[in-house]
Amino acid sequence: MIKVQVRSNESLEAALRRFKRQCNFSGIFRLAKANTWHEKSSDERRRTRRERLRTIQRATRKNDPNRAAMAGRGRRRRR
Repeated sequence: MIKVQVRSNESLEAALRRFKRQCNFSGIFRLAKANTWHEKSSDERRRTRRERLRTIQRATRKNDPNRAAMAGRGRRRRR
């Protein structure tokens, strides 16, 4: 369970923003959204397969040795 205490000299809106951020990081909104409707098992398999592929691609991109060589060629500063 997520608890947020309002700090002294903190507005209620700021505390609400902190609460929403903590809910997003913990995945509560995603779980609640997933359970609001019934998903066919074939659609669920397709979705989980796509998610697995996405995480695999992200991991391979992160560990790509060619990417490290291009690290210095990132954003260029405008003058």
